Amino acid sequence: MHSFLNKKILGHLLFWLIILIYFMSVSWPYEKNKMFLFESVFFKLLLQIILAYFIISLFIPYLLNNNRKILFFVSCLALIYIIFILYGVHKSYVLMPSYPEEFSYRPPFILSKRFTNFPAYIGSIPDYLFPTIILVIFNYYKNQKETATLLEQKRTSELNALKNQLNPHFLFNTLNNLYALAIKKSDKTPEVIAKLSDILDYILYQCNNNYMPLKNEVALLHNYIALEEIRYGNRVKVSFIEDITNDSKIAPLILLTFLENAFKHGVSQELDTASIHLYIKGDIKDIEFKIENTKPAISEKKYDDSREAIGLKNIKKQLDLLYSNNYKLEIKNTQKLYSVNLKITSNDI
Repeated sequence: MHSFLNKKILGHLLFWLIILIYFMSVSWPYEKNKMFLFESVFFKLLLQIILAYFIISLFIPYLLNNNRKILFFVSCLALIYIIFILYGVHKSYVLMPSYPEEFSYRPPFILSKRFTNFPAYIGSIPDYLFPTIILVIFNYYKNQKETATLLEQKRTSELNALKNQLNPHFLFNTLNNLYALAIKKSDKTPEVIAKLSDILDYILYQCNNNYMPLKNEVALLHNYIALEEIRYGNRVKVSFIEDITNDSKIAPLILLTFLENAFKHGVSQELDTASIHLYIKGDIKDIEFKIENTKPAISEKKYDDSREAIGLKNIKKQLDLLYSNNYKLEIKNTQKLYSVNLKITSNDI
């Protein structure tokens, strides 16, 4: 904290030094007496420093940011007028007695007339405000940059938290499947373990970025389908239509949750044969994903939009964080079918 304050103070000192050099350089070729030039410019700079920090530290946060715009502008104009007069007083009582020769060839300066010389006052406003405007722009840019950094950190933290919730959710469901096969001492248990190993390898080690190639996510879906088909056998029929390009990318594990829900709600309680239909189309710009599953005639747990599974809630949060307004999610729930239609428009992924 101490080093940060020192760095900030040094930054402001450097800024005002540059401003001083700039104003000195503007009049340097035309002013013979360099000491007179320095005293005149330096005192004016002191007044500009007072003006700048009054506006930045008091007027902007307490007036402008609180929607008291009229009072803000009146206060700024009043302070500039006071500074305008103070510079006239310094000129009259300090500079003129110290450097009479420098004023011998200048127009006569009468302090009393300066109080009512409003054209000169209006004309001096841009000159006095010049450093303040630069500082305000710098502060605005810095605040915007810090805000963007904080938002990105918050966004990343939220995404990581959501993924940390989602991965155990998936693992819990899959281990339940494996446990059921192990109880039956099924010969398919080793195959399920192999598929689960491939899926976990992808989840834990490969999909650590915000966006992954869509073809990788499709391969994950195929592995999951193969794993579930081992479990359910002829009780489920799955069709999968694909039309994707190598350039297409998507947030990882988004589609997997929809597939999990289709098996969980459409197959696990079905006494006859359940059906799941998947369609996915993706290119560098757009992605469209559709999944539809039949629903059992008698279900112990009805679909309830007000109590969505944690996986689906997390997916919606991830879609909001990663795609904002660039996606459209439609969920239809009828007596016999449950369908999801997700459309994503790429935003410079």
